Amino acid sequence: MASSSIQGSCSSNITPTPARRHRNRPLGVSSDREPFRSLSFSSHLHSLSLKSLGQRLHVQPFKTSAVVRAECSPEKMQIDISLSPRVNSVKPSKTVAITDQATALAQAGVPVIRLAAGEPDFDTPAVIAEAGINAIREGYTRYTPNAGTLELRKAICHKLKEENGLTYTPDQILVSNGAKQCILQAVLAVCSPGDEVIIPAPFWVSYPEMARLADATPVVLPTQISENFLLDPKLLASKLTEKSRLLILCSPSNPTGSVYPRKLLEEIADIVARHPRLLVLSDEIYEHIIYAPATHTSFASLPGMWERTLTVNGFSKAFAMTGWRLGYLAGPKHFVAACGKIQSQFTSGASSISQKAGVAALGLGYAGGEAVSTMVKAFQERRDFLVKSFKELEGVKISEPQGAFYLFLDFSSYYGAEVEGFGLIKGSDSLCRYLLDKAQVALVPGDAFGDDNCIRISYAASLSTLQAAMERIKGAMALLKRPVPA
Repeated sequence: MASSSIQGSCSSNITPTPARRHRNRPLGVSSDREPFRSLSFSSHLHSLSLKSLGQRLHVQPFKTSAVVRAECSPEKMQIDISLSPRVNSVKPSKTVAITDQATALAQAGVPVIRLAAGEPDFDTPAVIAEAGINAIREGYTRYTPNAGTLELRKAICHKLKEENGLTYTPDQILVSNGAKQCILQAVLAVCSPGDEVIIPAPFWVSYPEMARLADATPVVLPTQISENFLLDPKLLASKLTEKSRLLILCSPSNPTGSVYPRKLLEEIADIVARHPRLLVLSDEIYEHIIYAPATHTSFASLPGMWERTLTVNGFSKAFAMTGWRLGYLAGPKHFVAACGKIQSQFTSGASSISQKAGVAALGLGYAGGEAVSTMVKAFQERRDFLVKSFKELEGVKISEPQGAFYLFLDFSSYYGAEVEGFGLIKGSDSLCRYLLDKAQVALVPGDAFGDDNCIRISYAASLSTLQAAMERIKGAMALLKRPVPA
C-alpha cells in the first residue's frame, strides 16, 4: 500500500498513461524515458485514498498507471545558502587564481608567459618515475597505513638523521598528500580558538588562512627588504603573549628566497624557549634548493627545540614531484598522532604509488644527489640572469634570493603612475594586472604575501622563457612614468 509524505505546500499534476506501456510498473513510477520526481503532498491531500484517486481518474485496476508530478511554489521553497563563518573568513589563494587565469588565456591562444606558479619546469627524475610505474605494474595500488608505509617512514627517518641531524622513529612521522596538508593538519591539531599564530611577512599565502580555519588569529610581523626579509628577533619578542601558540618559519622562503642563518635562528630559539605554550612549525620544503654560501639549518636541531618543533618537508619542489602530492611531518609523537587522527577522518593515507616513488627519491643520495644538484644549478643560473636584468630597471629594489626559485621585487616607486588605456597603478595588484594585459606575463602581486610593495616572480621556467619575459616586462615598464616625489 502506498503512503504519501507531507513536505511544504505543492500542487500535483496527474497524467494518466496507457497501461500497456507500464504494465508491471507501480503507480507513480515513470518510464526510463520520462524522468520521475519524488512526490510531495499538501495536508489536504493526505487523506485522499488510492481508491478515490482511481475513481476521479476513472482508472480501471491494472489497466492504467499514472505519473504524478509535484509543482512547488518558489516563494515557499526558500533554501538556506549560508556558509560556515570559518569558510567565509578565508580568502582564496591568489597564486592559484592567477595561475588558473594565465592557463585559461594560454589555452585560448594568448601567448602568456606564466611565472606565477611555484612549480619546477623539470620532469620528475627518471628513477623516481620508474619506481611509480613499477608500483602500478606490480599491483601496489591499494590503501596504505594512514601514517604512510613503514618503508617510506623509515627512509624519512634516515634522511632526517643524515641530512638534518634529527632523530625520529617511524611513529613520529606522518606522510600526507603534500606538505600543504601537513601544515594545515598541524595548525588544526595544536591551535584552539583565540590562539595566535605568529607569521613573518612576506609569507606563503596559505599560512594566515590556515590559522583562520583553526579559529586562531594570524599575527603578521613585517620584515624589511633591506634586511633580506628576515625576522627581527626583537620584534618577535615584543609581540609574543600568553595567546601565542605557533610560530611559522619558512627557510628557504616562499616568496622571498631568503635563508635564515643559523645564528639568527639561535636568537629566535632563545626567545621561543621563554614561552612554554609556543610551538614552532618549520616549513623546510625548499631545503635542497639553496645557493652557496647559504646553508640550511633545521630549527628542530637547535638546543631545546626538538620537543616543540613540527618539521614539514616533502618531495614536490626539490624532486620536481608537484603532481605526485607527497609530503611529511616530523615531530614529537603526541603532536604527530593528533595530526594523524585528523588525517584518518580527512583523506586517509597518501597514494601508494607516490609513496613508492618517494622511497626512490630518498634513495638518490645525500640532498637528492646529482639529479637535484643539476636542477639547482639551472635555478641559480636563472636567478643570476633575473637579478642582473632587474638591476637595470630604475627604481626596483632587490633582495637577492639565497634559495627557492622566486624573486620578490619592490616596485613601489612606480605606484601612482598612470597608463593611457589602462589607468592608475595603485599597488601590486594593479601592476600585475597591467603586466598581464600589456606584457602578457603572469606574476603574483605582493599583497597576497603580506607586502604590497612587491611582486613575486617564479623563475621555475627555462632561461629562454625568462629572457622573453624580461624583454616584455622592460617594454611595459618603459611606458610607465614614475611619479615625481613630492
